Amino acid sequence: MGDTCMKEPLIVVTNQAHPDALAVLAGFARVEANAGEAPWPREELLRRAAAADGLLAFMTDHVDADFLARTPRLRAIGCALKGADNFDLAACRARGVAVAVVPDLLTAPTAELAVGLMIGLGRHILAGDALLRGGGFAGWRPVLFGAGLEGSRVGIIGMGAVGRAIARRLAGFGCDLGFHDPEATLDGATALALPELLSASDWVVLAAPLNAATLHMIDAKALALMRPGALLVNCARGSLVDEAAVAQALLAGRLGGYAADVFELEDWARADRPADIPPALLAHPRTLFTPHLGSAVVEVRRRIAVQAATALAEFFAGRPMPGRL
Repeated sequence: MGDTCMKEPLIVVTNQAHPDALAVLAGFARVEANAGEAPWPREELLRRAAAADGLLAFMTDHVDADFLARTPRLRAIGCALKGADNFDLAACRARGVAVAVVPDLLTAPTAELAVGLMIGLGRHILAGDALLRGGGFAGWRPVLFGAGLEGSRVGIIGMGAVGRAIARRLAGFGCDLGFHDPEATLDGATALALPELLSASDWVVLAAPLNAATLHMIDAKALALMRPGALLVNCARGSLVDEAAVAQALLAGRLGGYAADVFELEDWARADRPADIPPALLAHPRTLFTPHLGSAVVEVRRRIAVQAATALAEFFAGRPMPGRL
């Protein structure tokens, strides 16, 4: 429950947020908001949040015990995201800081992007666009033959909400669907052990959360189990894969291609996260990357920010906090 005696709490908004979300916050609190496209550096955020009662947080934020020690008034965090792996939930609970996420709104757009990346990677859309713009198109030629979805064997790792949404969309393409998730079942798809899924699939699509068990689950050993020429797609968390190992598998010609919307450098919960994407990965022609656009749909982002702001409004009104973990 929130502190019903609190008058005009201070809410710090760490990244650019939709005006509708800021209006929700302004209805009950003083608001200090980041209006720029870039997140504040950590020390600046800590300085601004030192007296904050609440935080509207985003993917770029990392709340750990040190952050909490330096924000002694903090009582609640509304996260405009689904996965809270960048937030130390145990430390927040120990300090009595409520944390809420937006569990559902990111599912559909993320699944759409995953399928888009599959089509883009398999059908050489980026290379085809470059060929045409480079003046190399004089009409049809027998070039850039790729991989389609119809009749292909697709293995989805992780069958939570996003994995299920991807599976529903792929069913319309006539894919033979398999999945790996010991805690899930899915009609129309075959449950497989991870080694079996890797060796049997033309496509491997990652939709698992990041935790100690899934960190680098796609490493050199896992990549060696994949069938030669198979395609890998990651719209979940960057650190599910060892990017350096993926680059090596591409260079060796064993992995047929890699598409990703997420990258290891984003995973703040890892003290050893890399600072950059491997240059060999960025340079490889059989890759397709987007800059974390999974939920980057105008109306979806508006609703996500409003829902996170509403969770804070409910908390500080003394009511149950929607999406609280």
